[in-house]
Amino acid sequence: MRKFSGVNRGSQILSKYKYVQINLRNDILTFKDIYVLRVMEFTMYDYLNIKVVLSKKIRQIIKTLNKVRLWQSLLAGLLVLLLLYPYPGATQENPSKKTLQVATKVIPPFVFQDKDKLSGFSIDLWRSIANEIGADFKFTVYPTVPDVLNQVEQNKVDLGIAAISITAERQKKFDFSLPMFAGGLQIMVRSSESKNNIFPNLLQMFFSPTLLQLVAIALVLIVIAAHIIWLFERHHQEAMISKSYFPGILKASWWAAATLATQADEMPKGPLGRMIAIIWMFIGVIFVAYFTATVTTAMTVQQLQGDIRGIEDLPGRVVVTTAGSTASEFLRQQKIKAVEVSGIENAYDTLLKNQADALVFDSPVLLYYTANEGKNKVEIVGSIFQEENYGIVLPNNSPYRREINSALLTLKENGIYKTLYEKWFDVKKS
Repeated sequence: MRKFSGVNRGSQILSKYKYVQINLRNDILTFKDIYVLRVMEFTMYDYLNIKVVLSKKIRQIIKTLNKVRLWQSLLAGLLVLLLLYPYPGATQENPSKKTLQVATKVIPPFVFQDKDKLSGFSIDLWRSIANEIGADFKFTVYPTVPDVLNQVEQNKVDLGIAAISITAERQKKFDFSLPMFAGGLQIMVRSSESKNNIFPNLLQMFFSPTLLQLVAIALVLIVIAAHIIWLFERHHQEAMISKSYFPGILKASWWAAATLATQADEMPKGPLGRMIAIIWMFIGVIFVAYFTATVTTAMTVQQLQGDIRGIEDLPGRVVVTTAGSTASEFLRQQKIKAVEVSGIENAYDTLLKNQADALVFDSPVLLYYTANEGKNKVEIVGSIFQEENYGIVLPNNSPYRREINSALLTLKENGIYKTLYEKWFDVKKS
């Protein structure tokens, strides 16, 4: 019975195991079917979604590309219009489109002025440049080079031309054309012929302010001494002077003047008069010595003026130049004191009137004056120093600089520049 019961128990367990196994297999198959179906369902759905999404994205990309191409086309067209349309600034780049305002300054031989008519090397050169570039222009004359530079710096004129030196300091504020003239500084003195003419030199010396002051002092002293002598001598019985004021004062004045010159031929008779006479004699000796020293110094200075032969001889001398010029700046750097005047004509007058020993200025200007108005009056000494070039001055970033430079080179190549140079700077005269 127990055996049978054990067999039955085993059969029951085995049957349960098989049932479980069968159920498990069925569940697995069922799971597989469901999984496959799920996968299939998911794949088809996702495929459809992807297709729809891709279609939308492709259409959006195509639209975006079309928009980009449209904007590119619009931008390209706009650039073409901007390049072809004449905007206001473009008209300034061509000098022929406006009347150029040209500042200048009278300084022979570069610029002459006869009423409203201008001539000279710089004037003719600019007219040739303007003709080359096809520009209209109008000249305006200013009194000094600093005035010309000021007008250019403030953009009140388009350019300036005269005898304007190109310097490093000016280059910071302005644009310059290519050099139009090569020059430098030189020294002018009175000519040796005028110095050797004794009579004019003596007249200039005796009518100099220093000697005139001495003569005035002498006259005052004579009048004072004459009155003192007349007061003390008029009551003496043997007096050399009359008691009355006239002619007594005249006799006393003659005696005072003769004694001052150490040439007295008569002496006072009274004791007080003789004491005054002795004091007056000593004053006369001192005055004559001082007068002699003054005249000797003046004549020595005249002789020394002929010793100026170069820049090394200028220290200690009276040198004149124009205010605001490169010459004044050079003299300042060399620590040479200079008298600065407003214009070159005033500088010439200062030199010729013996108010200065030498004039320092631009070489071509001095050479022209020496060969013309100053002939036999002044002369040039020494060689050129502080070499410098002249140019046409323009405001910074001027649109006209390139065309002016091109025209200037053309004039030098075709011979027009040489013709103008020979016209205004006669080598034989200079």
